[in-house]
Amino acid sequence: MTLNELINIKYIIASVLYSVIGIVILLVAFWIIEKTTPENLYKEILEKHNVALAIVCAAFMIAVAIIISSAIHG
Repeated sequence: MTLNELINIKYIIASVLYSVIGIVILLVAFWIIEKTTPENLYKEILEKHNVALAIVCAAFMIAVAIIISSAIHG
């Protein structure tokens, strides 16, 4: 087995492309959540130190990331 067979550039490019698409989808989903909630999430988390909201946002990001990764990898 040669090095060329082990490392195929099209798989690397596909992985990078899918990663970028996944990050964009995650940011769009977070932006939609930001716009639909009554309070500014950034202000609530950083200025008012709302830990519960920070945990909910983290759980949302993890959930969307799992959905995106399973959609990409099949």
